[in-house]
Amino acid sequence: MPGIDKLPIEETLEDSPQTRSLLGVFEEDATAISNYMNQLYQAMHRIYDAQNELSAATHLTSKLLKEYEKQRFPLGGDDEVMSSTLQQFSKVIDELSSCHAVLSTQLADAMMFPITQFKERDLKEILTLKEVFQIASNDHDAAINRYSRLSKKRENDKVKYEVTEDVYTSRKKQHQTMMHYFCALNTLQYKKKIALLEPLLGYMQAQISFFKMGSENLNEQLEEFLANIGTSVQNVRREMDSDIETMQQTIEDLEVASDPLYVPDPDPTKFPVNRNLTRKAGYLNARNKTGLVSSTWDRQFYFTQGGNLMSQARGDVAGGLAMDIDNCSVMAVDCEDRRYCFQITSFDGKKSSILQAESKKDHEEWICTINNISKQIYLSENPEETAARVNQSALEAVTPSPSFQQRHESLRPAAGQSRPPTARTSSSGSLGSESTNLAALSLDSLVAPDTPIQFDIISPVCEDQPGQAKAFGQGGRRTNPFGESGGSTKSETEDSILHQLFIVRFLGSMEVKSDDHPDVVYETMRQILAARAIHNIFRMTESHLLVTCDCLKLIDPQTQVTRLTFPLPCVVLYATHQENKRLFGFVLRTSSGRSESNLSSVCYIFESNNEGEKICDSVGLAKQIALHAELDLEEQSRLIAASSRPNQASSEGQFVVLSSSQSEESDLGEGGKKRESEA
Repeated sequence: MPGIDKLPIEETLEDSPQTRSLLGVFEEDATAISNYMNQLYQAMHRIYDAQNELSAATHLTSKLLKEYEKQRFPLGGDDEVMSSTLQQFSKVIDELSSCHAVLSTQLADAMMFPITQFKERDLKEILTLKEVFQIASNDHDAAINRYSRLSKKRENDKVKYEVTEDVYTSRKKQHQTMMHYFCALNTLQYKKKIALLEPLLGYMQAQISFFKMGSENLNEQLEEFLANIGTSVQNVRREMDSDIETMQQTIEDLEVASDPLYVPDPDPTKFPVNRNLTRKAGYLNARNKTGLVSSTWDRQFYFTQGGNLMSQARGDVAGGLAMDIDNCSVMAVDCEDRRYCFQITSFDGKKSSILQAESKKDHEEWICTINNISKQIYLSENPEETAARVNQSALEAVTPSPSFQQRHESLRPAAGQSRPPTARTSSSGSLGSESTNLAALSLDSLVAPDTPIQFDIISPVCEDQPGQAKAFGQGGRRTNPFGESGGSTKSETEDSILHQLFIVRFLGSMEVKSDDHPDVVYETMRQILAARAIHNIFRMTESHLLVTCDCLKLIDPQTQVTRLTFPLPCVVLYATHQENKRLFGFVLRTSSGRSESNLSSVCYIFESNNEGEKICDSVGLAKQIALHAELDLEEQSRLIAASSRPNQASSEGQFVVLSSSQSEESDLGEGGKKRESEA
């Protein structure tokens, strides 16, 4: 190494300008050394911190690999090969973690300690001596200045002594401080070389020791293990690439096939409606009432599960029960000017829900699916085939074939065994089934072929029958279904002793050729339901049916305006379905022209909330009370009380069916049956 520059210590007492100039050069060099060593210290400290972090991270990695087998992953958590492989890796990494810990300790001792000592001790010593030298130099200059101002004329021995002593002390202090300061600056020239080389030497020795330990741990057995793992990773990568290619092709195919489905309402000709579903899932908008006239619509995921309709909000783990749809009723409705709405009503009529589908296809499929579930088709072994057969039977039932009549020829009862014409009767089988028991009448004698069906509620009164219109009460007047009048004029309805109110939904009506046998009602039910299935008619108008001793009224449930009035004497036949208790109908006999002798019969079919039998019982009771119209109200009340007995309570009120003796007198009602329902 070249020679070391030094400050002349022997010239410190003289303190010449040349000496001070040379001292400035050494002070500038000390400052540069201090700045450089601070930067080098920060860099080496980063190496030390990184090594400590690497050691801690390696140890944590080994720990996590050991805990892999304790994890409970939803997918692929029982892979024993992966668990054993990771356990082997954890052992190797744990050994490497120990090597890193040793390296961290060696770096602390061999690299960080020397440079820290130089920075904290030697450089700070130079700064301290510099400050002390500066103070001593200033004190010496001040003492010399005072000594120079001693008076020549007025000498004072005491003052002269004090000033001379002050000069002596300050000069001695400056000289001693300057010599130590020069010595420290000269020593710094050696220490800076040591401070630079010693940390680097320690760093390299620590790294060499670390690599030697690594070479001892990474033996041939580990290399073979790593080679096997590398081969496995390459196999997994090839499998992944193949799977990605397959998925990309699937995505492209689905994009092409699903392009028409991106439209909210796809073309029904390209995507026909499946009416045989017994399971369906998808998003629907559910209507929630928030006030008397306000409501909100929430989009949720709905799906069927057995006989239940389930709903699940986005983010929920599982769905919740929205409604029991066994034996429920479903129909298309108009709601808040929204499209594709339908209403589901529970079998007891106590709960209903209005939902909105996204498209016409979804709208019809949801209604068909819920209808199939309501018939409990899902309980069969092959629900979709069963639903297809039921729907096909409904399609074939629209136009009766000759074989249909021949199949029931053997079931006709003997002459004289016909049932009472106005008794409430039920069919013995479901519509369109092979077990339907028709009466001893030909189908053509019940309903004429190609008879038009009316699916909307219209008045049965013709324009050229003003007298009949007056009798039917078609005035659009608001009707109080409970007989309370706001005016002084009392109508015939308000004078009636019987007021029964039921919730019904109009299915359809059609003209019939006969009105003296209940099979007319059954055949009309069959044809109307089949026509609805064929023409995709799901909409039904809900009304309140008011039964009084004078007439039957259909009342708008919201405005209380009378939609239709059926005079009770014109109701000549009524019946309910035996299996589906919600279906009932009645035949209305009216004049079809100006001549009273020209009569026509129209059969009206309704769906109720499981109240078909009770409605027929109420109509029978009303007709029996009408036979005793000449009696006063007190006599009629005693008649009703004598003809009734306690029976099942209904949510619609109480009504009475006359006894068998009264039924024989009136040819109406149920022989010997008596019922109660809510008034």
